[in-house]
Amino acid sequence: MTLFSFSKVQSQVVSDKATYTDTSYTTGSVISKDGTKIGYRQYGHGTPLVIVQGAMGVAYNYDQLAKALAAGFTVYVPDRRGRGLSTLEYTPQYTIQRDVEDLQSILEKTQAHLVFALSSGAIITLEACKVLPAIQKVVLYEPPFYVKGVPTKNIDRLNQEVAEGKLASAMVTIFRTIKVGPPVFAYIPRPVLTFLVKRPLELEQKNGPGKYEYYSKLIPSIRYDAKIVLERGGEIKTYHSVNQPILLLGGTKSPKYLQLSLDSLQKILPNGSRKIFKGLDHSGPWNKDKGGSPELVANAIIEYFKKLN
Repeated sequence: MTLFSFSKVQSQVVSDKATYTDTSYTTGSVISKDGTKIGYRQYGHGTPLVIVQGAMGVAYNYDQLAKALAAGFTVYVPDRRGRGLSTLEYTPQYTIQRDVEDLQSILEKTQAHLVFALSSGAIITLEACKVLPAIQKVVLYEPPFYVKGVPTKNIDRLNQEVAEGKLASAMVTIFRTIKVGPPVFAYIPRPVLTFLVKRPLELEQKNGPGKYEYYSKLIPSIRYDAKIVLERGGEIKTYHSVNQPILLLGGTKSPKYLQLSLDSLQKILPNGSRKIFKGLDHSGPWNKDKGGSPELVANAIIEYFKKLN
């Protein structure tokens, strides 16, 4: 699950006043096995490549990454369930298998064999690698396996807060669970932090989210990602049978549990390798204004896939 840099929220909740058409991409959709419509953006020309999102973002969060890849790839950026172009509301009946089926539908339509995935999207992709032979080569950025134990109590609290409409409180629970955001957040009492979070959420409702999605819509969608962590976050050893060549990416500024996840996964995967970016954190693949370094990540993806050809 990837999150936004909270310190930049207030500067990002100003609506785009200019009206223009971005011709760098087109949109399309597929229908997944259970009838769910999955929308996507399509960039560039070349070998098909699918990007599988993490949490708390939509396709536009990956706009700069997709553009950096577009010179050599046809890049498909589907919106996962519950966000962006794929608006199905979360229900407790959801399982990770639905996201695997969504990815299968995209792969079948695009004839793609290459996948890049971030965070919870990386867990989905690993799960898909077990059953979808169409996936031949993979790059994963910081799958959130909890080697020392899944934070089930925090996830239960998050689900309850979302159900009660307490979105600011839910955001604080996300911070405390995923361990992202400014380090000082770990030391601020929960009531104070909840108060601080409310202000940018209120500003966003007043001014709009710009080209991004409203956090008031993204926060409820994180229940999908929380369910993925509950189902698979403690099951890292089950991926020892995944034989596809896989490059694991991560940043030196990411939380220790994510670094431990990469350590463990590298030992388990038969054909896994690893590259670490100095100074990047969990938002590395996102747009620059969201704390990412998309060109740096894109270069690693390009180099790895070219090397395997």
